[in-house]
Amino acid sequence: MAKFVLIGSGLAGGLLAAYFGRRGYEVDLYERRADPRAGNFVGGRSINLALSTRGIQALDHLGIADEVMRHAIPMRGRMIHPAGAGSGDLHFSPYDRDPNKCINSIGRAALNTTVIEAALRHPTVRVLFNHLCTDADLDSATAQLLNTSTSQPVQASGDAVIGVDGAFSAVRQAMRKKLNGFDYDESYLAHGYKELTIPPAANGSWVMEKNALHIWPRKSFMMIALPNPDGSFTCTLFWEFKGPRSFETTTTDDEVRRFFDEEFPDAVPLMPALLEEYRENPTGSLVTIRCAPWYYKGKVALVGDAAHAVVPFYGQGMNAAFEDCVVLDECLAEFPGDRERAFVEYFSRRKENADALADLAVENFVEMRDKTASKTFRAKKKLDRLLEGLLPGIYLPLYTMVTFTRIPYATAARRARLQDRIVYGILAAATALGIAVIVLQLMSRR
Repeated sequence: MAKFVLIGSGLAGGLLAAYFGRRGYEVDLYERRADPRAGNFVGGRSINLALSTRGIQALDHLGIADEVMRHAIPMRGRMIHPAGAGSGDLHFSPYDRDPNKCINSIGRAALNTTVIEAALRHPTVRVLFNHLCTDADLDSATAQLLNTSTSQPVQASGDAVIGVDGAFSAVRQAMRKKLNGFDYDESYLAHGYKELTIPPAANGSWVMEKNALHIWPRKSFMMIALPNPDGSFTCTLFWEFKGPRSFETTTTDDEVRRFFDEEFPDAVPLMPALLEEYRENPTGSLVTIRCAPWYYKGKVALVGDAAHAVVPFYGQGMNAAFEDCVVLDECLAEFPGDRERAFVEYFSRRKENADALADLAVENFVEMRDKTASKTFRAKKKLDRLLEGLLPGIYLPLYTMVTFTRIPYATAARRARLQDRIVYGILAAATALGIAVIVLQLMSRR
């Protein structure tokens, strides 16, 4: 059996190790951080995860979906907190006409622990923490690492190295240095993010509706909050780095308090540690990374954010990475004697869809921060649900296709554009017909 060296035991790395272990492959999984099972998880930069159909199915293939879902809280829609001090008129917008279709809030630490434990159930899998990858030799499928506990260099070799080491992948960097014509694009939003907290009530309950993703849309920026099993909410402020009102210009406690009082007046009383967290938690950046190819011969491949980092606004980054694991596992099974062909097939099946998701994620940021509060947007959502009910299996809203099916992302995007052209064309024709009827009636009365 082949031996794989996996770099990165985050969410996708742990899951991929479990898939490979199930096949009987020998796996050495290296992670730069400490073991999260020992309570070493560091907060402050972890936007809560939204687990949906693609991710759940990937977990289910390994028989661990139920185990994961015990740590999850279903969110059946968006709870919109409108602008304006004293405005308590919240609006709930369901994600789907079927109330049983929901996305699931789950903490990164709980999910990471579960996939690592699933991988370690296979005797051919080893996980080594506190190992930082510094380089990789593509032709020999060898990774150079540093044991950060002992400061000793480590060399890890196998039949193939898989980079599952995130948006700033060391394995991908080695491919960039080695491969002439390696296509790479890294783009940042003008917005950053900061994690904040709404703690539970004194009795441990949630102080807002727990089965919703809460959004405070404010045109050019927004705050969101996702529920946690302990009764708290993880809040994330997405705001411009620079500008008249921005992270750069809002630094003192008085400025921060004034900004939150003006923009999120209903949230401020629920955030007793607001000023402390704002000062101490880092401001993260939001990056989209596209690259090609995701493989080198049969020696190296990239998975998840290492291949296609996306901004978090469709809640699909983790789900897409889990889907990568499923597809790569399938391709290796289809071509057991030709690993290079398996890698090529994996890349061809996933690249177009990863690029489509990257575009969808940026577009959904505009939708969440700006459009969700508008009556026109709500009307379009109602029309989507109406048409889905009238045309079951024929008309599917874009969000439904992306979140509650495994329709490829690129196919979903194309289908949604076609549906919109047809619907808007019919509405335009109906409007024109109505106007024509009115004009004819007026003329007939003369």
